Amino acid sequence: MLTGFRDFILRGNVVDLAVGVVIGSAFTAIVTAFSDSIINPLLNVFGGAEVGGLKLTILPGRDDTALDFGMLLTAIINFLLIAAVVYFLIVTPMNKLDQLQKRHRGVEETAPAPTDTELLTEIRDLLAAQAPQGQSPQGTSGATDTDTPGAPR
Repeated sequence: MLTGFRDFILRGNVVDLAVGVVIGSAFTAIVTAFSDSIINPLLNVFGGAEVGGLKLTILPGRDDTALDFGMLLTAIINFLLIAAVVYFLIVTPMNKLDQLQKRHRGVEETAPAPTDTELLTEIRDLLAAQAPQGQSPQGTSGATDTDTPGAPR
């Protein structure tokens, strides 16, 4: 039981996922500070005097009825920045490293899998090559769907 757990933990994709979560968490603080100190003030420039940035209060005097579009835009920008940082600083270098390791070990790139049509064509050709002269691969001795049963040939 512990051996299976150890194998699961040491599997490459679990370790990669853990590294991604830790690095992503670390970058969250940086991106949040960037958003709070640079993006939010820029978004607040576009709001009028009554709106308070990109915040719209439905019932005046009640903050619990406020629609904060600036907060939503900030969250979207935070997500995109974190995703970009994780992709370009973790995923891309790991993919390049994996390609270099495969090339170093002599592992060739795999050919794309054949399509269904290619496989069916190959099966048809093999069956036609195995069939005796004058017979179709189905063993109907050349009969077609248009032939009437019992008609002389």
